[in-house]
Amino acid sequence: MPKKYAFLFPGQGAQEPGMIKDVCESFAQARAVLDSVSQITGVDMPKLLWESDQTILSRSDNSQLSITTASLAVVEALKSKGIVPSAAMGFSLGEFPALCVAGVLSFEDCIRVVHARGKIMQHVCEEIASANEGHAPGMSAVIGLPPEKVQEICNSLKDVYAANLNSVKQTAISGTADGLAAAEAAVKEAGARRAIRLSVAGPYHCPLMQKAADNFEKAIADVAFNDPKIALFSNVTGGKVTSGSEAKKNAVLHLTNPVLWTSEEKVLGDMMGADSANEWNILEPGVGAVLSGLWRDSGFGDTWKSTPVNSAESLNSVM
Repeated sequence: MPKKYAFLFPGQGAQEPGMIKDVCESFAQARAVLDSVSQITGVDMPKLLWESDQTILSRSDNSQLSITTASLAVVEALKSKGIVPSAAMGFSLGEFPALCVAGVLSFEDCIRVVHARGKIMQHVCEEIASANEGHAPGMSAVIGLPPEKVQEICNSLKDVYAANLNSVKQTAISGTADGLAAAEAAVKEAGARRAIRLSVAGPYHCPLMQKAADNFEKAIADVAFNDPKIALFSNVTGGKVTSGSEAKKNAVLHLTNPVLWTSEEKVLGDMMGADSANEWNILEPGVGAVLSGLWRDSGFGDTWKSTPVNSAESLNSVM
């Protein structure tokens, strides 16, 4: 039975010092991606990925470029082994490498767009912090409370929103420092097991990012978004992307709308289940293993396992 692959691309927060260094040492195709990104952006990518600490990497202008570069570097290493995707979706920032492998964005446009996006979002996050007496905005993961309850709590508070519907067990919230503190206390009182502050620089996927969305819309006005060549899924709609114009519209809405990850997982799972002619495999290329964990809890994990591909060892073990 022919093999097909679905790629799941990680988002901001996955970054870590030294990411994919061993991949680049083992696969010339991966190192070439870093060199290309350095040429396009003027940023020394090996230095950023391998010599920066977590504080530097957590800035939106650094993390977005770093994670996208890492994801696309691993994609090139997989391609050298004859492994290419027939479906792709990305979590938050991960939508951009997904747009690239689906042929919606060229490699160069993807890098330029992500570079601009990171700078725009970092600037807006700093403005929000300045307006709140220097207290940085951000996100928290709420564990062990139904998404509907988290949304209800956020709706009752100021400057905090349910942003990422990760799984039935986990919802990420976005807000100002004060909004997050109030929500963290409220969800714990309501029975959440934990509320964990995330390693991100801002309150993503909520109305607090409207200025960033407006600026990003201007930044991509002249960028070509082509129709997808493979199955591609959207955080904004939770379903398949049908055209380049839809993808471009969603890229802007993405900044202020929640990530409907559980909906995307279901659409992907249903699509694979209806395809009895092929053997589907799921890979998570880039950094970390968060999405493979979420997939495990999706209800489809027993049928198709998601495998993180984030090191030379994991690349060499992929068949």
